[in-house]
Amino acid sequence: MKTLLSVAGIVVILSASLTVIADYLHPPYRTLFFVFKPLTTILILGIALLPGTVLSDAYARAICLGLVFSLAGDVWLMVPGNRFLFGLVSFLIAHICYIFAFLTGPSAHGFPWPVIPLALIGLTIFGYLWPVLSASLKPAVGVYMAVIVTMTALAASRATAHISIDTLSAAIGALLFFISDAVLAIDRFRRPFRVAQAVILATYYSGQLLIALSIGLRILH
Repeated sequence: MKTLLSVAGIVVILSASLTVIADYLHPPYRTLFFVFKPLTTILILGIALLPGTVLSDAYARAICLGLVFSLAGDVWLMVPGNRFLFGLVSFLIAHICYIFAFLTGPSAHGFPWPVIPLALIGLTIFGYLWPVLSASLKPAVGVYMAVIVTMTALAASRATAHISIDTLSAAIGALLFFISDAVLAIDRFRRPFRVAQAVILATYYSGQLLIALSIGLRILH
């Protein structure tokens, strides 16, 4: 299992790297981005399914379902037209799935402590975005921010309540996912910058990979 997870992880890293490179290429080569972006998420889903516990373990089921909705979010953000709200809803559901996953693990008695700094960061970002958000997007982004802060705080509290390689993997993964979404929001709505996509994709795929690996690491631990 350990070797299989390692090899699969390397394949995901290669696919994610190609996604980042393809995103900066000029047509027609940029079309590779539309292949590797969803493919990378599918490969990460495969890693989550590798341990074979998806049918018997609530944690694995919730993570795999979250990855399915993440894949839907990836697709919505790629298709032509303004489908951002559809992507936002898909990723919102993915974070809710992760919340359920993290609630099934070790006790989260330390939950109030991680949530305080994360909530402050979330409120700061939301306040920064507020002036440029449309009236329809303000409540949606606000709800999304609250959910991702909760998800990340729960993952962090699991790691502090029960330190192990799998809880740390999930916590770091959740934090990277949080960073990815924060950079995406700032780049899209407030201050675009050239390397934004590289940062967004690198943190997104690293976060998702670590969360998916936490399923197999629970068994190895």
